[in-house]
Order: sequence, then C-alpha cells, then structure tokens
Amino acid sequence: MFWKKKPKYQAIQVTDANFNELVAQSKVPVLLDFYGNGCGPCNVLSPIIDELAEEFEGRALVAKINTGSNPGLNQYFKIKSVPTLMFLDKGMLMERFQGLVPKPNLAEILEEYIDGGEQA
Repeated sequence: MFWKKKPKYQAIQVTDANFNELVAQSKVPVLLDFYGNGCGPCNVLSPIIDELAEEFEGRALVAKINTGSNPGLNQYFKIKSVPTLMFLDKGMLMERFQGLVPKPNLAEILEEYIDGGEQA
C-alpha cells in the first residue's frame, strides 16, 4: 500500500498499581477519565480523551481509568457512574463531572490549570 494510516494515539491507562507514580506525584495538571467497558457515553468520550492526551502531552496528563479492573480507585474516588471526569492539580481534586463534557470545555479547563500553574 502506498499510504499508511497514522497510528492512533492512546491515553495512558492508570491503574490501582501505578496511580501514585503517575497521578499523585504529577507536576502537571491531570484529567482522569473513569470509564467502563460497554458504556455508550464512555465509547463516545474515549477518542476525545485520546485526542486531548496527544494535544496536551508534556503540559498535562490526560489518562483513563477502567472502573472494572481498578476497584481501589473506584472506592477511593467514590465512582457511582461512568463516565466520570476529574481534574487534579498539585495532587488535589479540583473539579469533577459526570457524563459527557464537550472537548472544547475540557481543553479550556486544562488550559486554565496549566496557566495557573505557571503563575504560581
């Protein structure tokens, strides 16, 4: 074939085991997407999260957490429905949303935390 499809960028998968290393100690703002397999809205949101992960690489951590295989994080964050989106900055939970949130809104919130972090 004379054309090659660009490999799809995938957001980092956070687990019970690597949460402290990746998220709790992060020096950049974090957007977490708690999702479930077979969840329709989660499937709609998944490519948006992947795009944001690629666009904000190096400036923010955009990651996914599978609720089915990470019961410790589900319990810690009291996840009751998916998708649940959380913004963390300097290890603290700043904002939490349930359901679909448009990509421009997510990008705007990330930009605010990135800009806020540089002023501090």
